[in-house]
Amino acid sequence: MKAFFVQIKCDLGKSYEVASALADAEIASEIYSTAGNYDLLAKFYIDDEEDVGHFVNERVQILPGIKDTFTIVTFRAF
Repeated sequence: MKAFFVQIKCDLGKSYEVASALADAEIASEIYSTAGNYDLLAKFYIDDEEDVGHFVNERVQILPGIKDTFTIVTFRAF
């Protein structure tokens, strides 16, 4: 399994709806609200054979209310 994070910028007033949609889809292991340029931070785990780009494009960015995303690929936990 590989872990990665996605920062999510939501349409104005849609952060809670997007967070609920992510939780309902059961694709994120953790979801946080954040301050700054992005509204949410979500942590995902996918199989080693699965492509991060396709996952984000096909499973995350399609959710209503998402305006922009920034993906952070991780390499090692300490």
